[in-house]
Amino acid sequence: MRRREWPAAHTCRVVISRRWAVFLIGVGVWTWVIWPRFGLAIWDDDRAFRNGSPTSFLWVHAVLIVASLAIGTTVGVLGVRAWIAAGRSARADQRKEGAAVGAPQD
Repeated sequence: MRRREWPAAHTCRVVISRRWAVFLIGVGVWTWVIWPRFGLAIWDDDRAFRNGSPTSFLWVHAVLIVASLAIGTTVGVLGVRAWIAAGRSARADQRKEGAAVGAPQD
């Protein structure tokens, strides 16, 4: 049986607009504002501990909180990187335009 040949992966750079970068940064910040407060509410909940030991209720929510914080952090970092990349792209475009304006035309 022959193996199927997959096309080569598209590896061009992706530049996200500054507006989307701000959105991603906002999601990352929002995650860090909301989830720790939720964690405190879960910790204080009567269902979190039984006889001094953590219950599955606490463990499940702890896993959800940690996963959400990890995802939120990743999204926020991507937003910061997108903001920086969009600025670099805009500056490079301005330099190209400036060079084209001063260039002699045939």
